[in-house]
Amino acid sequence: MKPQYLMPCILLLSLTVTATEEAKQKGYAIAALSDRSDRGFGDSLVNINMILTNAVGAQTQRTLTMKTLEVQDENQGDKSMLTFTSPADVKQTRLLSHIQILDPDNQWLYLPALKRVKRISSANKSGPFVGSEFAFEDFTAQELNKFDYQWLKQAPCPENSRESKDKSKDESKDESKDESGSKTCDLVERYPKYENSGYTRQIAWIDTADHQFRQIEFYDRKNSPLKSLTLSDYRQYNGQYWRAHRWQMTNHQSGKSTVLQYDDFMFGNDFAVRDFAKAALKRR
Repeated sequence: MKPQYLMPCILLLSLTVTATEEAKQKGYAIAALSDRSDRGFGDSLVNINMILTNAVGAQTQRTLTMKTLEVQDENQGDKSMLTFTSPADVKQTRLLSHIQILDPDNQWLYLPALKRVKRISSANKSGPFVGSEFAFEDFTAQELNKFDYQWLKQAPCPENSRESKDKSKDESKDESKDESGSKTCDLVERYPKYENSGYTRQIAWIDTADHQFRQIEFYDRKNSPLKSLTLSDYRQYNGQYWRAHRWQMTNHQSGKSTVLQYDDFMFGNDFAVRDFAKAALKRR
């Protein structure tokens, strides 16, 4: 290459590298703001209605409870326990998750019919959870440092995630709607650091007002669109903690979907570490 062309090429490459690094830093900063806005809740308990819809529209329903114990250290993850309460064939089935950051999450499944605790191997975390469109890893994959990030652009938030309700503890009767249809979202691409993830990348839509996730698009190991998660009906508790009360996971390849409809969250349950021990899976 002639010398007169070399310097512009070097400058262009330098600018490209700088822009990429800035996009990575901005993406991480936006994700960190969202994650840290939820810090300090301690623990939570919630009842959930799960609605599974197959490709022809037939539905089945299940109910479950979820309890969560917060771990403040960003280099560690929270602990959670899902317990099915109906129908009879899955009642008392439990999923215990100890979230790790770079190492594989520790997850155990209790099957009451067999009275057996099964450890979920790292190779199986991309598989469907009890026939739903949620994978095992979807219940543990929201920790900040599980991903590398890159900011893409801003765009209007998805229309189907527009309603947001204030459900603060002191104003539990306030059902006023936040017109979040006019909200702007940052689109942040995130890449799982976990090598056995079922996804090559995800695109998260994070609103610039409340810093909450409105939608996540998942791409499979072939980098093809796989499914999308829409989070809506946000409510705020204690004037601080936002929770989405409707999660809809739509599989674009199979035509199936799963909705998780959450009741009101309860905080301050005095959960302890022993409530999330492996031995707790068999407790009634």
